[in-house]
Amino acid sequence: MTMIFETPAALLTRVGEPLGHSDWLTLEQSRIDQFAEATGDHQWIHVDPVRAASGPFGACIAHGYLTLALVNLFLPQIVEVRGIAMGVNYGGERLRFPNVVRAGSRVRGSAQLIAAEEVKGGVQATIRVSVEIEGEERPGCVVDTISRYYPAA
Repeated sequence: MTMIFETPAALLTRVGEPLGHSDWLTLEQSRIDQFAEATGDHQWIHVDPVRAASGPFGACIAHGYLTLALVNLFLPQIVEVRGIAMGVNYGGERLRFPNVVRAGSRVRGSAQLIAAEEVKGGVQATIRVSVEIEGEERPGCVVDTISRYYPAA
């Protein structure tokens, strides 16, 4: 279920709160292969299932940056800020990849609002997103995303 903030200013009163989870997504080998094509990163641990089966992870694994990129898919499923003219990605902090994501794994985003402050013309929100892996204790990625929301005129 998406957590809705009716205005950017509403973020200021909810710091520290969990925001919820996205839907589960199966991270198929085909998506990993497409990411390899898009980035030119064809390392065998990502794209060679036969060799990867006898490698250190027992299967192909997603690129860390692919796992990070899924945050852009998950975050809008978790939080919606209304009453805005625009929202922009301002950056990220504290990026970590605590666990590998094997091809075929199910992943989802989990988010918490860890900071919100007024900035010129809007509100800046820092949301910690963890990419959880079904059946695993440690997430595949954790990042503090920074977004700016500018209210509609």
